[in-house]
Amino acid sequence: MTSEIKVEFDVTATMRDGTELKANIFRPADEGTYPVALSRTPYGKDYGAISPILDAVRLAQAGYIVVLQDCRGRFKSGGEWEPFRYEGPDGYDTVEWAAGLPGSNGNVGMYGASYVGFTQWIAAVEQPPHLKAIMPVVTWADQRDGPTWRGGALELGLVAYWQLNAIGLDLMLKRTADAPLPQKFAAISTLVTEINRLREEGYYSLPLKDFAPLHKVGLDDAMQVYRENPYSREVAAPYSVYEHYRKIKVPAFNVGGWYDILCQGTLQNFAALREGAGGAPEAAQNRLLIGPWSHVGYQNVVGEVDFGFGAAAALVNLQTDLTGLTQRWFDYWLKGIENGVTTEPPVKLFVMGDNTWRDEAEWPLARTQYTPYYIHSGGAANTLHGNGTLTIHHPGDEKSDCFIYDPAQPVPTRGGNILMNALFTPGPKDQRPTEEREDVLVYTSAPLTDDLEVTGPVEVKLWASSEGHDTDFVARLSDVYPDGFVQNLCDGIIRASYRNGDRPELLEPGEVYQFTIKLWATSNVFKTGHRLRVDLTSSNFPRWNRNPNTGASFGDDAEFVSVRQTILHDVEHPSHILLPIIPR
Repeated sequence: MTSEIKVEFDVTATMRDGTELKANIFRPADEGTYPVALSRTPYGKDYGAISPILDAVRLAQAGYIVVLQDCRGRFKSGGEWEPFRYEGPDGYDTVEWAAGLPGSNGNVGMYGASYVGFTQWIAAVEQPPHLKAIMPVVTWADQRDGPTWRGGALELGLVAYWQLNAIGLDLMLKRTADAPLPQKFAAISTLVTEINRLREEGYYSLPLKDFAPLHKVGLDDAMQVYRENPYSREVAAPYSVYEHYRKIKVPAFNVGGWYDILCQGTLQNFAALREGAGGAPEAAQNRLLIGPWSHVGYQNVVGEVDFGFGAAAALVNLQTDLTGLTQRWFDYWLKGIENGVTTEPPVKLFVMGDNTWRDEAEWPLARTQYTPYYIHSGGAANTLHGNGTLTIHHPGDEKSDCFIYDPAQPVPTRGGNILMNALFTPGPKDQRPTEEREDVLVYTSAPLTDDLEVTGPVEVKLWASSEGHDTDFVARLSDVYPDGFVQNLCDGIIRASYRNGDRPELLEPGEVYQFTIKLWATSNVFKTGHRLRVDLTSSNFPRWNRNPNTGASFGDDAEFVSVRQTILHDVEHPSHILLPIIPR
């Protein structure tokens, strides 16, 4: 076949309720029948033809009808925009419409990243007969674990950024479509102002129930669901894939990044379906690829670390790119080409430190040795200059560590699994400026005499007390280089009132409680001469909203209370980080 393609713009697909959604279609110029590769996006079909995730032109040249569709209420599609709500039925209807396009062979695959990954999963839950495979990149399993909440705390940095930067402009243009030009310009100017001031002022807006950056641009509804139903499993369930695994009957190629805001969801979706949680044998045929990437950064340089040229998504392991992986996945499931995708190892991980790709048979790795590393100190672990240490030895009779958590002076977000205002860059960033603070406890191992690999889920078991009726505890695992550079690997937060699950339970000030902080996962070789480090504190702002320590209902507080936090590490309270050690 030739490399020539045809492009059709604004092709209409009519949903079951009569709403018309618009799509651009790229197809081979040669006559014949071809499978369909479908992407449903809220970010504008006219902007998504060529991306690090997939090149629509290349895929059309390879013998696919590529369909890029605006979601309901977005850009050129009709209907009202309401995040998540219509993607299931609209996904079903669009898959079946795409299967009947002229030249289609009836087999449809879906692809795309983030929200566009969610549109695939939720369409698969609806079980359209012609959907044969999906390629979800950097997307979630539980809506309360990454995209909106984490450990009971609101992902404020992400929520505000997404609503203003990714969603706001199209909404403003639609609302003012028939307005006089001065009114239209004023509305857009207000939005731009709030985007520009988000980092310096907007994130600090209180109370959260009246969050000013969204209120001023008429996006109050975006915060309403959080303030009315904080950390609600019932509200999140319809849009959380893990609640519907038994309805998934198609194979998925899951792609994620160690520094992605939705890393845990990618890992969770793969592991659950691989172990048979889906509704058909095909669902267990899924695959996993995890690079050192952030949510929007797929180069070899992420944050302040260069992982080597082979780490880039543009040339994975110097062999292929994400478009090539998508084509190969679809070639098997949509064209029936025997190319080995179901017989190869199902997992490919990028191992930081060694900076190499490695194939594995499962996730988590069966050979993992979960090993506790205990925190110790002489009662003064504050700052990187303190006396906090980290060892495999159980603590004895040791003094506790204390710090003052003042929500008015929170620990600032510095790198990590974030998607926020562009000045908050994601990925690994030297943590030493953060570790100079008195409200950060730092526990560091001795220099390693041999390489040590940590690959898998990481969590901290913490015994602590607080003077507040509610508070937060934040933990971070880092790799300390011989020259002092501190590479953050993974972190997590627990809102104390959610320490026992979905329903809030306030603290009794001064009473000791056990907390579990899930740091998600990583893969890193701590090289000889490097040191392991655990940081403990009570904030990471504006990534996560500040806990005012009062115990008041979510979003009500306009003022804060400073509290003393006490971290215990003794015989009866062996606070530690549980590391997934891989024998080498």
